Amino acid sequence: MSIHTQKTKKKVTVSTIRGMKSVEPITMVTAYDTLFSKLFNDSVEIILVGDSLNMSFSGKQDTLSANMELMIYHTRAVCNGADTPLIVFDMPFGSYTTKDRALKNATRIYRETDAQAVKIEGGKERAKIIKTLTKNSIAVMGHIGLMPQFVRSEGGYKVKGKDEKNIQKLVQDAKAIEKAGAFAIVVEGVKCEAAKAITEAVSIPTIGIGAGIDVDGQVLVWSDMFGFFEDFKPKFVKQYLDGGKLIRDALGVYVDEVKNKKFPSSEFTY
Repeated sequence: MSIHTQKTKKKVTVSTIRGMKSVEPITMVTAYDTLFSKLFNDSVEIILVGDSLNMSFSGKQDTLSANMELMIYHTRAVCNGADTPLIVFDMPFGSYTTKDRALKNATRIYRETDAQAVKIEGGKERAKIIKTLTKNSIAVMGHIGLMPQFVRSEGGYKVKGKDEKNIQKLVQDAKAIEKAGAFAIVVEGVKCEAAKAITEAVSIPTIGIGAGIDVDGQVLVWSDMFGFFEDFKPKFVKQYLDGGKLIRDALGVYVDEVKNKKFPSSEFTY
């Protein structure tokens, strides 16, 4: 039985997510404000306050210019609207370059928001940082495969896991993250056979995005899946709603009614 079909709503915790591996698929979406986090509140297990907001909300070319102040502002808004899902704070580029810097910023996140966990991009090279955070009572979600914060250094968004050598590297990254104390791992932009190998190699849940079906859960950016971000659509995104068209059509009706003195009618007048 899904946690959202139970009569009494229960707060999703890190322990809840750990216990869902191989039991029930995990659902995760991004949210950046109170309005949408309220809409998602009773339906998904995890809300990620993703640095993707830098692109979909701020119009930037990538996520790299997002900073702590921006992410904290949006996380507070999300927490105001959602009290059931696990809220994960996406640590922005440059905020965890060293163990001390990561601990300082993650501590600030816990003090200034109600987020229950942070997300960090990187494999074995980030394990010591993850361990430092988890040893200091900060829950960490890992992130391997295609990592948006690496887009400039890698020269673009590159799909991973295309050969056995790279698959084994990803598996070792996942194991290192698990050993460091992470409670779950986002696996992004990898071939499905690589995602399967990663999922089978670790005892913590894997949450895929562009990683096929053989993972423990899925995540999508809300503005992608509901058709509001129209600059481009990644291959892995399924649009469940043509939100952009719906808004433009409704707005067109409003403009027409105003121009033709149809709104406000007596029904909407004091």
